[in-house]
Amino acid sequence: MAADGMLSQDIARQLGISRPTVQLWRERFLALRVAGLAQDAPRPGRIPCIPAKTVRAIVEATLHTKPPVATHWSTRTMADAHGVSEATVRRIWKQHGLKPHLVRTFKVSRDKQFIEKLYDMVGLYLNPPDRSLVLSVDEKSQVQALDRTQPGLPLKRGRCGTMTHDYKRHGTTTLFAALSMLDGTVIGDCMPRHRHQEFIRFLKKIDAETLPHLDLHLIVDNYGTHKHPRVKSWLRRHPRFHLHFIPTSSSWLNMVERWFRELTDKRIRRGSFRNVRDLIAAIQEYINNHNQNPRVFTWTASAESIVAKVAK
Repeated sequence: MAADGMLSQDIARQLGISRPTVQLWRERFLALRVAGLAQDAPRPGRIPCIPAKTVRAIVEATLHTKPPVATHWSTRTMADAHGVSEATVRRIWKQHGLKPHLVRTFKVSRDKQFIEKLYDMVGLYLNPPDRSLVLSVDEKSQVQALDRTQPGLPLKRGRCGTMTHDYKRHGTTTLFAALSMLDGTVIGDCMPRHRHQEFIRFLKKIDAETLPHLDLHLIVDNYGTHKHPRVKSWLRRHPRFHLHFIPTSSSWLNMVERWFRELTDKRIRRGSFRNVRDLIAAIQEYINNHNQNPRVFTWTASAESIVAKVAK
């Protein structure tokens, strides 16, 4: 419109905007041409009321100090220490990505053969030997038969289900499980204890329920039961069994732990069991139901990516 010779006041009237707005954009076009129309000009904004020195002090205190009688800073204790408002501390922490109220746990393996064992585990998952079956084996010990002291209320619209916080203990059992990395099926057995005698009994169960012409590669942890002299003697008499030990403090390398989580979340945690027999029956029922439509747990991480994460 300006190029056609219209005045700024006429342009403003026709477009329904103010004359200063028209004049502003005409001047920006004259100064910067098309580039001046690409985006709005930067504005100074409100002058910060908190000095940069105070902001730096709060950040440094959050990162490198602790309050006198606590393990970490809160917004209120930090605000009192620096004479600012709680909202100011919260805003500064958000701007700098600081969350002193959160903590993450970790455990780095100190196994001297960590790299060798890691490559062994990942190799079994990603490239298993020919004419063999890889089984992830472990024990879920001390599974408690807990019975709630009062019946809970069922789930309904607008209200979640309820259960009492207290319970009665009716004993424990130990679940021995072997997860097949080929098809996701599980061989399981519940026993009262988890000594080498029970482990040998479970190995016999695996031997009976797998095809005899296949070599069996068992991924196990470093629990003393798995290295007992009688277990080693039994393995020598059954050469198709090969035990592979994960690095210490690396239970995440054993895929059966992932299946244990499924069992706990879906069947045990919210369950109520009057005795150990009911608990064992529930576990066995879950295993049977799982094996009718098994889910394959697929390992995807390479050994190199794991080593990089551990180094980081």
